[in-house]
Amino acid sequence: MSETRRSSVTVRIAGEEHVLRSSAEPEYTLRCAAFLDERIREGRAHAGLAETHRAVILAALSITDRYFQAQEELDRLRREVQSRSQNLVKRIEAELGGQPSPA
Repeated sequence: MSETRRSSVTVRIAGEEHVLRSSAEPEYTLRCAAFLDERIREGRAHAGLAETHRAVILAALSITDRYFQAQEELDRLRREVQSRSQNLVKRIEAELGGQPSPA
């Protein structure tokens, strides 16, 4: 059974230091923490919030919204690729006289 190497990274989010253990590259973990910290700062500035927990909730909602939008776009692109692939197969089969291609 292989073990995943985990590393510790100290990050600062919303003014607090956190030690995170992750199997991800430390640079990636730092990028994620910086992204979250930025969303929290934006939420505070936009809504004029002093309370960290409210800013964290706004950041979580903002990130969730972006995630859902990205999922919807990915689903749309998958449908488009599937449709185009099916159309291309039909055109190729029509050009070959309707004979299915050899396996």
